[in-house]
Amino acid sequence: MKEFDLLFIKERRKEMGKTLQDMADSLDLKNASTYMKYENGEYFFRAVHLPLLAEQLECEVGNFFAKNFAKTAK
Repeated sequence: MKEFDLLFIKERRKEMGKTLQDMADSLDLKNASTYMKYENGEYFFRAVHLPLLAEQLECEVGNFFAKNFAKTAK
């Protein structure tokens, strides 16, 4: 199973030198504070956001998903 990787998004945004406001503008959100709530997991990114995020972060949508290995009982 794969899990949405918010840490990747945050780190990639910082690598690219993008501000919270830059990202908010690209997703047509009210302000940086609103975008921060998405990036911190308080709100969920919508499917329509993913291609826009990928474009801004110069990556593939698939990069937003990390493998989540289920723990097995011993």
